[in-house]
Amino acid sequence: MTKPDILAMPKVHPLYLQALQAAYTVHSYNPDGDVLAFSALAPRVIGLAAGGESVVPGALLAKLPALKVVSVFGVGYDGIEVQAAIDRQVPVTHTPDVLTDDVADLAIALVLSVARTLPQADQHVRNGRWPAGALPLGRKVSGARMGIVGFGRIGKAIARRAAAFDMSIAYTARSEKPESGFAYYPTAAQLAANVDFLVVITPGGQATRHLINAEVLGALGSKGYLINVARGSVVDESALIEALESGVIAGAALDVFANEPHVPEALWHMPNVVLTPHMASATHQTRQAMADLAFANMQAGTSGQPLLTPVPECRAAWSI
Repeated sequence: MTKPDILAMPKVHPLYLQALQAAYTVHSYNPDGDVLAFSALAPRVIGLAAGGESVVPGALLAKLPALKVVSVFGVGYDGIEVQAAIDRQVPVTHTPDVLTDDVADLAIALVLSVARTLPQADQHVRNGRWPAGALPLGRKVSGARMGIVGFGRIGKAIARRAAAFDMSIAYTARSEKPESGFAYYPTAAQLAANVDFLVVITPGGQATRHLINAEVLGALGSKGYLINVARGSVVDESALIEALESGVIAGAALDVFANEPHVPEALWHMPNVVLTPHMASATHQTRQAMADLAFANMQAGTSGQPLLTPVPECRAAWSI
């Protein structure tokens, strides 16, 4: 029996792709590929598999008249033209919840790494420099003030972990959440002015583009640290580099960047910066859970069943 046809965007995770290949005929999308071959395929495509960094424009969706679902492997989906999908009665799904713990864990790891200069300490020992002298003193984390930009599932999980370090916690979000018991500031700049560590975990997209700008960094100040586990687009990278070079802020720990996988060379050798390659959810357990959930959404969408985790814009019409 011929398996249904689905389209996979470039760089879909291998675990997700493996599950898809067992149930579907998977075609890799190549925007520069054979136009005639794609035109012949397009009317048969019933599902589109994407990753958190995939770009799925409305123009592509318009070429897929039989499309039933876009299933994203990842919690972020700012590269998907969701409204264009909705206009075509095509729901979009993602994989929230299953990666909450890993992202929150890495956020705290980055706080500790940049404050206690852990990467630099590792190199200090490995390069044989310890006999020549000790490293400069680090910054204490326990009891410090943490500000969280974005207070959804992951933001709350970060707050729980920070509380174990006896940190005072404040946040900014689209609306106040009085039940949290934490201090709320209506803007990122106001929050930054009152914390030592500013952790960014807000969704990406145009609404939050360069939310962390020169004003916010100036408010964070010369003893403050920026930690970004959200999206590279949320931070004005040029303003950040200038702030780090001029001592406007004390340091930064970054897991995401504006033009991944390309990271500005200016950041590479800064002693007050920790860099990781967008690895917040990169554990065997979580990536498998993400693949399982993305595949389950694909199966539900292509078979006309209720979706497990539609994106917020699609929940009212397509939730279980």
